[in-house]
Amino acid sequence: MCQKASYFRVFLSFCRWLVMCQRECRVQGKKVLLVDADAQGNLTDSLGYQEPDNLLISLATVLTKTMMEETYETDEGILHHAEGVCLMPGNIELSAIEVSLVNTMSRETVLRTYINTVKDKYDYVLIDCMPSLGMMTINALAASDSVIIPVQAHYLPAKGMTQLLQTIARVKRQINPKLTIDGVLLTMVDNRTNFAKDISFILRRDYGDKLRVFQTEIPLSIRAAETSAQGKSIYAFDPHGIAAKAYQAFTKEVQDIGEKRRTKQHKTDLSR
Repeated sequence: MCQKASYFRVFLSFCRWLVMCQRECRVQGKKVLLVDADAQGNLTDSLGYQEPDNLLISLATVLTKTMMEETYETDEGILHHAEGVCLMPGNIELSAIEVSLVNTMSRETVLRTYINTVKDKYDYVLIDCMPSLGMMTINALAASDSVIIPVQAHYLPAKGMTQLLQTIARVKRQINPKLTIDGVLLTMVDNRTNFAKDISFILRRDYGDKLRVFQTEIPLSIRAAETSAQGKSIYAFDPHGIAAKAYQAFTKEVQDIGEKRRTKQHKTDLSR
């Protein structure tokens, strides 16, 4: 989709699609690193590492070394999943990192410093964040080229969009000028209900003129929920199901965005 180690995305509490995305990238010969920046370790758990708090090395480990300016190997702590994706796991120790970052110099860019040490090995670095706007999320935004915002088809998650967009705009102004929003993705959509359809309509009405709302909507699927317990992607667990087809369509939309952005950047470079 883009040149090696040139594109990073942050996802706000959306571990399941990251597991699905890695399969599509692997088929295309892309190398992917997933970074679990959520203290709950949901992404790590979803990839089959069901006791993330017992891991000897995690994202918290390398971030602590980064803050202390200690040396570490570029592949330290990175796990290799059977489906071909690499993972920097997260666990409860990230909660302590949140506190430590408050008193750290250049506290908003500690994660970016770590990402810069490993990025040359990967085509994509995808960061999963906790559903909050704490220091770890700010770090993820500072380290990323773009953001994808997953929103459940419910009232309260949709209502929280305004504050999130304000935070992203603030990070863009003050820390990371290149940060962009790829779009908003509706998830857990139950098309049997008028309520879910109303939420979709409201999001597209209120935000459609400001940012992209992806055409693809991820349907509510029990089979998709079961993948987390299996430690597999939906393509390995239920490759012909409605969720797999939706994730595949969404991945294509994301890839098209990257292709257009790269083409635009190429034309800009030629005109200089």
